[in-house]
Order: sequence, then C-alpha cells, then structure tokens
Amino acid sequence: MQLSEAVQIRIDYFLKKKGLSSLWDLYKISGVPKSTINALLGTERTKLPRLPTLLHLCEGLDTNLMEFFNDPMFIDVEDPSEDKSDKK
Repeated sequence: MQLSEAVQIRIDYFLKKKGLSSLWDLYKISGVPKSTINALLGTERTKLPRLPTLLHLCEGLDTNLMEFFNDPMFIDVEDPSEDKSDKK
C-alpha cells in the first residue's frame, strides 16, 4: 500500500469516528485550507500532507499523531518517491 493511500484511509477513519463525512467538515474543524484538503482527499488523492498540516488535521479530528499512525497498515507502506533501485 502506498503511504498516501494509508494516510487517506486513516483520515477517512477519523472523520467517520467523529461523525463527519465531507471535506467541508474537515476544513471547518481543522482550519486546513480547502485546496490542501482537496489535494489530499479529493479526486486526485496523490498528495501527502506535510507534518504540520497532518498535525492540524489530527487536532481537528480529536486525535494525535501517535494515535493516527498507530495502525498495522503503516508497517509495510511504500513511499513512491523512493527509488527502489538504490536499495540494497
């Protein structure tokens, strides 16, 4: 699983846990710009949030970074920006 996909799944999980369903809701509770949220969770879904952005999202979702990343799916995530040919 790609790292960006795992992050999106967790954001969706915490949105549902909080009883929210729209990107507009996430914007209102986090203060993260709508354009940033759309780049992360909209139709393209290819962006990864910067750590300060993820922190703001977590605060809006009443969680923290430790709880956010505390899921087995993050054990084997892949970062598409890594060049696998450089690994030994």
